[in-house]
Order: sequence, then structure tokens, then C-alpha cells
Amino acid sequence: MQAPDFLAKHAQSVEKSCLDTLNQRRDVVPARLFDAMLYSLLAGGKRVRPALLLSCFKACGGTDEQLAMPAAVSIEAMHTYSLIHDDLPCMDNDDLRRGKATCHKQFDEETAVLAADALQALSFELLTDIHTDADTRLTMIKDMGIAAGCQGMVGGQMMDILAENTQIDNVLEVERIHLHKTGELLRWSCEAGARLAGAKPQDFAACSRYGKAVGLLFQIADDILDTTASSEALGKSAGKDEAQNKATYVSVLGVQKARELADEMCELALQACDSLNGEAGKELRELALYILKRGQ
Repeated sequence: MQAPDFLAKHAQSVEKSCLDTLNQRRDVVPARLFDAMLYSLLAGGKRVRPALLLSCFKACGGTDEQLAMPAAVSIEAMHTYSLIHDDLPCMDNDDLRRGKATCHKQFDEETAVLAADALQALSFELLTDIHTDADTRLTMIKDMGIAAGCQGMVGGQMMDILAENTQIDNVLEVERIHLHKTGELLRWSCEAGARLAGAKPQDFAACSRYGKAVGLLFQIADDILDTTASSEALGKSAGKDEAQNKATYVSVLGVQKARELADEMCELALQACDSLNGEAGKELRELALYILKRGQ
């Protein structure tokens, strides 16, 4: 399924802001570190997390996209840091990311580690610059720390590593891993967009439900693609989950039942959009369907 047009529009504006954000710091960052950060942050991708943030912002009544843009760049910087670490020799040991050489292959392992560390720190710095009230900024910073850290993504990564070669056959355990590893940053994106728009409680709750459903949908779809798609189509090494004996929805359920579960998660995401009207609500529906059908 072809990506919806609005996704490319969001990606273009986010990438411009990513470039502007790094260029503002060019003169105070060592050149090799700057190049590695720039290489990884602008390596392509659909920019799904910033798109979720911007669409939820608009769906909850936000009008000035530039108010939400620092948060959109923040989540992309945090996500990119995690990808650099994922690809390192001590982790997944991957040579390909988004169709290009991974950061440690393009530069070296030491530079890649430092570039990732710098992007993580930049993510938090950007949240302090948002033009909103101090309580909102503080809440977003704290929520990011929880979503990205030991209670969220990093904790999920640890669960994922511990699950390798253990023959997990319980789908609820796989869900627990991926709610943390993948889902938390996607949920943060949706909640941050709603929060910046000053969402009504019911709209904030709808965005949160949507983010949780899409987080699981994204991972199920990713597991299916890792099994069924080529490395060229994925832009990264295919089949590595099975090669590393990772606990995935496909390894526990098989491809067909994993597809059925993906359909269920997509339906939950679409139901969450029922109270989110207008063009942005339509964008969220289209995005859920795209995540479900990408690669098909």
C-alpha cells in the first residue's frame, strides 16, 4: 500500500526542522559527531512518530504547527538514537538501515555511540524550548523519560534480549515486550500532540487509546514484514528476528494469526478516531490503515 500523501508532507516539514535544528548547533559540535548525527537523523524513513504527533495535535484543535514542531523533532531524535543503538555490533549487529549503511558502518562504532547519546540528549533539550506553559513542558519531559527509559523502550529492549532463545509461546508476553519496546514512544507521540493542543479530556483519552493500538499494530506489521519482505523492500536486513531467535508475534502465532491480530489492533485504532473529527481525524484513520497494509 502506498503511503498517504499527508505522510510525505509531514515528513518534509519535519526533515527541514531537523536540519535547521542541527545547523543551529553546527559551530559548537565537533565536525565528525555533527556529521554522524546529521547522517542518521536525515537518513530517510516515513517519520511516522512525528506524523502521529502532528496529526493528533490538529485532531485536538491545534492550529499552529510550529508550536508542535520542536516536539516532533524531539521524538524523531529519540527514535533515531534508539535505531543507532539497535544496529550496533553488541545489539543486532546490522549493516543496513533505511537502505543505507548503519551509523557505525558509515563512521565507526565509537562515533555511532556518541552520535546516539547526543541525539538522546538533544531530544530532551528540544522539549524545554516549546512555547507553552511550564507545567505542560515538564509533563512532556517526564513522560518522555518514562516512555524512552527503563520503564519504557529501554526496558522493553532488555526484555527482548532476555527473551532470545527462550522459546516464548505466550502472546501476552510478546505483547508486554513490545508495548514497552515499540509502543511507548508511539503512544507518547499521540499524547504529546494532544497535550500541546490543549485537548479536552475525552480527546486526549482517544489519542492515547489510538497510540496504544497503533503501537502494537506497528510491531505486529513489522514482525510480519521481517518474515515476508525482502531486505531491499524493508530498507534493513530481513529475517534477522528468526535468525536471532527473537520472540515475535509471528514466532508465537504464525503469519496468518498475526495478520488477524493486526486487523484487530487496526480496528481498535479506528474506533479511537470516532470522536476525532475533521481532516486530522481522517489522517489518523489513513495512517492506521497504511501501517496495517504496508508492504502489501
